[in-house]
Amino acid sequence: MIDLHTHTLFSDGVLIPSEHVRRAVVHGYSAIAMTDHADFTNFEWIISSLEKAKYLEKEWEITVLSGIEITHVPPAKIDELARKAKEAGADIVVVHGETIVEPVASGTNLASVQSKYVDILAHPGFLTIEEAELARENDICIEITARSGHNRTNGHVAKVATEAKAKIVCNTDAHNPGDMITKETAQHILRGAGLSEKQAENAFLNSAELVKTLRKY
Repeated sequence: MIDLHTHTLFSDGVLIPSEHVRRAVVHGYSAIAMTDHADFTNFEWIISSLEKAKYLEKEWEITVLSGIEITHVPPAKIDELARKAKEAGADIVVVHGETIVEPVASGTNLASVQSKYVDILAHPGFLTIEEAELARENDICIEITARSGHNRTNGHVAKVATEAKAKIVCNTDAHNPGDMITKETAQHILRGAGLSEKQAENAFLNSAELVKTLRKY
């Protein structure tokens, strides 16, 4: 399992990074990204703090990525913050998409897929075909999520992303240990969203390729 969207107590998760990573190892993860909620007020602190957790890679044979999830930031400022995050050392930048269960500003999805600094658009709600096509053009992955509430539009997201030939990944958006899943469960989530077995396997390959690209292995 590769999970590229999770949270520690550095935002609204419940575990410190060491326990968070340990739980991932026990679940069979080969890579995990800690992407705590961020805006202009806290992104530097989050990135520098999570970077210190990379010592765990050699101890437990897991790839650890440090990053942020840009959350409820005005759309016009998303590209700037994504750029600043990468300049500050973030391995990965996720954007909190237009989920139907939160009042995310309209235009967030579009601003995210237009940025060359964003890696994943998370739980994008009623993703449009135009947004999905831009994601494909800019090599931004579209997330199918395991998280309750956000996952209500998984079927729509999978359909539109597939039509646009955008890259799909499956993440947990984990905030506590119980949110972590096995690869088998992730496959069920992808298949439940309407993807074929082959398409589900491609989603896992997309995650693996993204990890290699971000860490330049």
